Amino acid sequence: MKPPLGAVAAAVIGSQTMTTNHLLADDTTDTINGLKQQIEQLDQKVRILERNRELEKETTDTKSKDASKISIGEKGFSFGSADGNFAINLRGVLQLDSRTFFKDGGIKGNDGFLLRRARPIIEGTVFRDFDFVFIPDFGGSTPQIFDAYLNYRYTRGLQAQLGKFKSPVGLEQLQADANLQFNERSMATDLVPNRDLGVQLHGDFFDGIVSYAAGIFNGVGDARNSSNADFEDDKEFAGRLFLRPLMKSNLSALQGFGFGAGGSYGDSSTANALPATTGGTAPGYVTDGQQQFFAYRNTVVAGGKHWRVSPHGSYYYGPFGLLGEYVISAQRVQTNSLNTAALKNTAWQITGSWVLTGEDASCQRVVPAKPFDPAAGHWGAVQLVARYAHLDIDRDAFPLFSDPAASARSASAWSVGLNWYLNRNVLVKTSFSRTTFSGGGGAGTTAPAIITRQPENVLFTRVQLAF
Repeated sequence: MKPPLGAVAAAVIGSQTMTTNHLLADDTTDTINGLKQQIEQLDQKVRILERNRELEKETTDTKSKDASKISIGEKGFSFGSADGNFAINLRGVLQLDSRTFFKDGGIKGNDGFLLRRARPIIEGTVFRDFDFVFIPDFGGSTPQIFDAYLNYRYTRGLQAQLGKFKSPVGLEQLQADANLQFNERSMATDLVPNRDLGVQLHGDFFDGIVSYAAGIFNGVGDARNSSNADFEDDKEFAGRLFLRPLMKSNLSALQGFGFGAGGSYGDSSTANALPATTGGTAPGYVTDGQQQFFAYRNTVVAGGKHWRVSPHGSYYYGPFGLLGEYVISAQRVQTNSLNTAALKNTAWQITGSWVLTGEDASCQRVVPAKPFDPAAGHWGAVQLVARYAHLDIDRDAFPLFSDPAASARSASAWSVGLNWYLNRNVLVKTSFSRTTFSGGGGAGTTAPAIITRQPENVLFTRVQLAF
């Protein structure tokens, strides 16, 4: 018996449906498998890209760590290794001055412009702990080397410096030339050594509360710079201790107070152990205008012991600054006829300053809050400065060792000035100084006689670039 036609049709349709479902299932599986493979391939590519990026970053970081560092700014030009172990800094000081003398008794050739200082400064570090400084000077008539030394930093409190540098005696003398408040240092600095050849230990303790320096030097006369060689057997000992006991105080008005003393002791019997010949032809001392008002006779040389002591102090609070020091320079001298004497010359000075535009005063240059920019209405910083200084010559210097008719027994100078800091690097200043003398003023057409004949009145100006 044949099945019904409807049943046959239903069976055929069911069979086709099952076949279709199987086919669809197979296609779906193939599709899913294909998608999985694509996803795996994409994931692998992403991982490869991420790893490549990691490698590139590691390479970039390595190059960055190994790359040299270059800096150009208001503090100069610096080149250094990435780890900081090697560096060179290029800085400089350029000072164009003028001096104009009034009622100077017809002295010729003392007015005019001068290139007071022209100093490229090369300093740097090698192997992290060794610093060096080299400073030639092309100002004046003869190029010379002012500083050339190596400094080893074992710690901040223990450093060793050797070469040619400033002797650690006078406070004002130790200020950088670019940071002076007047064109010239005071007469108190006439009695301390300038730069000398030697070795010293120095450092700071307690974050700068205590500073010290102590060294052995060839020994130079007052206000002298050492030559680059000295074969004298006797040496000079020099040192300094400076304290800022209240710099960590909670009272800001007390933090800027500091005091200390410097001194030296040596033995020398050469002409170079006498004061510098600045402003004249014989060893002696000079005014603010760098004119010689006291000179030893040509027959005089140093004759033995020479010691100095200089108590000094400073105070800075906000725009106000104050600096003072006292100096004794005691030296044995002798003449060709073997007349000897132990002469004790003394000097002192006090300098006050006030930043009229409100910036902080310090032993460094004033940094204007608003550097000079007329378009923006900014004019830099302005500082008012005043100073009084006095120097006494030992009375035993006359008449055997100095001519009382030519050289003054003492000199007193007062000075006022105005300093305009256009920015951190450019400074314009002007000041007036008047120096009066006791003694001297006799006949003569050269210093010191022609200088001590009348008071010295001099107007200074300066344009300075320093970085």
